[in-house]
Amino acid sequence: MSATDQRERAEGRRETTVNVRCTGHVRTALGTPRFEFTFEGTTLRAFLTALFDEYGDDLRELLIAETEADSTARGWARPPAELPGTWRKNPEGEQTRAYARILVNGRFNEHLGGFDAELEDGDRVALVYPFMFCC
Repeated sequence: MSATDQRERAEGRRETTVNVRCTGHVRTALGTPRFEFTFEGTTLRAFLTALFDEYGDDLRELLIAETEADSTARGWARPPAELPGTWRKNPEGEQTRAYARILVNGRFNEHLGGFDAELEDGDRVALVYPFMFCC
């Protein structure tokens, strides 16, 4: 639990309402492409905890990687020795599955502080796990 979440719990937690958008496998699992979700707290971690409490461990397993191997895609192309730009990765246990992503207002959560990213009323949280097909 983040320091913000602990402080809010001690002070009588604040509720936050976000707009959730779902694609692919997440949309199929939840049966809807969008909904509002109200939870206690102000962080992505508090949102995910409340979401998984309400919709079950199947949703958690669909999105969250438990190991580094679960979060790593296997590809045919070798990455260059030096990658351009700044690359950030959430710590193990706080990563999404290889093709699943969580975005806040269109930005990947790892660029906003990972699961400790602050959320405000009206923010858009996208749970993205596209269908992938191979020929």
